Amino acid sequence: MTKKKALGRGLSALLSDTPNDDRLEGDNLPHSRVGATHTAPEITHGITEIQLDEIEVNPFQPRTHFDQSALEELAESIRVHGIIQPITIRRLADRQYQLISGERRFQASKIAGLKAIPAYLRTANDQQMLEMALIENIQRENLNAIEIALSYQRLMTECSLRQEELGDRVGKNRSTVTNYLRLLKLPPDIQIAVRDNKLSMGHARAIINVENPDAQLYIFKKAIGEELSVRKVEELVRELSQKSQSDADKAATPSAPASREIAQLQSKLSSYFGTRVVVKSDGKRGDIRIPFLSVEDLNRILDILKVYS
Repeated sequence: MTKKKALGRGLSALLSDTPNDDRLEGDNLPHSRVGATHTAPEITHGITEIQLDEIEVNPFQPRTHFDQSALEELAESIRVHGIIQPITIRRLADRQYQLISGERRFQASKIAGLKAIPAYLRTANDQQMLEMALIENIQRENLNAIEIALSYQRLMTECSLRQEELGDRVGKNRSTVTNYLRLLKLPPDIQIAVRDNKLSMGHARAIINVENPDAQLYIFKKAIGEELSVRKVEELVRELSQKSQSDADKAATPSAPASREIAQLQSKLSSYFGTRVVVKSDGKRGDIRIPFLSVEDLNRILDILKVYS
């Protein structure tokens, strides 16, 4: 396995002397001690055996989803080889501990039937716990883009970091951090697809360039249904953007100004149908235009109108 590049002022600044033992995939910790600007948690002991039922999970753990089949595989490996890399914990009280890092190993050890687990015992406050948990998770190779984005957001809000400071802390430039954070503005369905690896970050980055949420969902469903490549999705986004611009240009063509009543009617209808409705009238005759983005969107509008085929 290729050794991961340690990040500048990341977890290494907080766990500055974790021994370079063999690693389990998904639980790697950085080894670099360069650039530490925070006080490292105090090591109170070396490796010690701790009873599993005396350890509680890390409340600051940003990762909420653990693949059950992967945990079963790790548990089988632990049954055969034991724990290769100890977990890291802090003491809360006598015979009461809390995880700092290594929850996959902790959960898999319980599945494997272990009663105790080797652990590094450290002293860390809540702020250090949060930073360590978030930064460790960000550095995982198998972390999905939404989990990374949520971790970035938590570091910024809960640790009071600006984007530039966050980039320095995790070894990323500001544009990379921004691209991840923008994913959190996508509709929930799209975020879930990225989280579940049904949609790549490349696809999501293309879709985020469309402002209309309905259009975003239309492109998303088309990308999933037709298994479109990132390039095809980018082309679809450009086509929709060009069409939107053309429609905007047409709408900007000088015409008779809409009365206040017509403007209010447009606003009410747009809110009712969940799309921009255009009402035109010369005072005697006119028309109402209700656009739709897909067959699904058309069916949604027909359901509102109670028109069934």
